[in-house]
Amino acid sequence: MTLDALADFAGRLVDATGPIARRWFRAQLDVETKSDLSPVTRADRDAETAMRSLIADAFPDHGIIGEEHGSDRPDAEYVWVLDPIDGTKAFITGKPLFGTLVALLHRGRPIVGIIDAPALAERWIGVKGRPTTFNGRPVRTRPAPLASVIVNSTSPDMFEDEDGAGVARLRAKVGGWHYGGDCYAYGLLASGYFGLVVEAKMKPVDHLPLVAVIEGAGGRITDWNGRPLHVESDGRVLAAADDALHAAARELLNR
Repeated sequence: MTLDALADFAGRLVDATGPIARRWFRAQLDVETKSDLSPVTRADRDAETAMRSLIADAFPDHGIIGEEHGSDRPDAEYVWVLDPIDGTKAFITGKPLFGTLVALLHRGRPIVGIIDAPALAERWIGVKGRPTTFNGRPVRTRPAPLASVIVNSTSPDMFEDEDGAGVARLRAKVGGWHYGGDCYAYGLLASGYFGLVVEAKMKPVDHLPLVAVIEGAGGRITDWNGRPLHVESDGRVLAAADDALHAAARELLNR
């Protein structure tokens, strides 16, 4: 199957989850707490089940790494990475910035990535070697001097000990810092609004779907040491509008 066809299929996956997320958004919904103390709802589980069913029918030999239902053949040549509702805390508190994340890995490297915001009808699609699109139109990052960029992180609680010290050094050199947004912030970076996104304690399902989106928009996304993101990454993620911003931020985070 061609890369275009695989990207189209990834779009079908998020098409299937949108109605589920919208059905339960701002509705009465029981919330459970997982072993990592993060929340989970029926919407998370039902949405991932829907995606897994489509993958099993279309590509029974492909692997899956999912946020809610675990891994199946994670060493396969092609592996789908699924986060049905990234930003469950936002979802359960009525904020529309949650998203569905999908990546396709080929031999461990992301070749397709989608950030879908079902409550807002907004979707970023990244395909390796091609321009990222937002609702069908190409988008680009907007590089700027470090002193003027706005940085985003989901929460200050992500950063502890040496990570916190690195973030403090970076904060002193940038134009401003914003919190919240989960995966939505990476879409905004791809569209030229944020210059940097800095995070820690991220899972593969959180960061692997972002890679093709950011790279296809002209940005760079790695771990804090500049290494490509993969399933064994340490959870620290640095996304930047261009290589120069990435290098400047990386130097401050790791000094």
